[in-house]
Amino acid sequence: MELLKVTDLKKIYTSRLGAAQVEALKSVTFSVENGEYVAIMGESGSGKTTLLNILAALDKPTSGKVILDGKELATVKENTLAAFRRNNLGFVFQEFNLLDTFTLKDNILLPLVLSGVSVREMEGRLEPIAVSLGIKDLLKKYPYEVSGGQKQRAAVARALITNPRIILADEPTGALDSASSNDLLRVFEQVNKAGQTILMVTHSVDAASHANRIMFIRDGVVFHQIYRGESTNEELYKKISDTLTMLRTGGDRQ
Repeated sequence: MELLKVTDLKKIYTSRLGAAQVEALKSVTFSVENGEYVAIMGESGSGKTTLLNILAALDKPTSGKVILDGKELATVKENTLAAFRRNNLGFVFQEFNLLDTFTLKDNILLPLVLSGVSVREMEGRLEPIAVSLGIKDLLKKYPYEVSGGQKQRAAVARALITNPRIILADEPTGALDSASSNDLLRVFEQVNKAGQTILMVTHSVDAASHANRIMFIRDGVVFHQIYRGESTNEELYKKISDTLTMLRTGGDRQ
């Protein structure tokens, strides 16, 4: 079942005086099925961050359409955008974006508090997520009292607590050491196998090799895609590395 559909997406940034234009996205078209785990890769300036911001309804395209679960983002009114994000999108950021004055529990529950969910329902949602992510015993701690990996687990819990249609992850392993990165990627695999759709922007070949599809952006367009098929993570790692080499050397689509 198609969950996300992006059609002929373009984004042009114009300088304040209109003297210069930068075409961040030229013509991006793709779709994501419900339950997919997709990684987006590309060199700096390729347009992948711009794409993620548009998918997150944090920026608007110059033209083209983004349809999430049958709802075109351009039709969501400004005064309901925040609620739309909370109800449909889960976010995992490189720098965690946790509030240091809140416990991990309060950080995780914040989206539900803002949505007016009852205390009983919040507690009911929190318990299984905290257990599955291995942070039940850390909920009373503050972000500065736990490790980077534990902070990111809390951030994933916050993303999952609203039962989002899709998780958007922006360089989620970027601030983690290798052990914590591997730990987080196992968590992503776990929640994806449980049915959660994930779209992840990453520079990390290792992180991308855990996804089921890798989409490469170059010069504002979808340049190439790799599907896992029967490939192991190691085999997928090699395919991704070869494609990135081709990107850097200016090769054509395969």
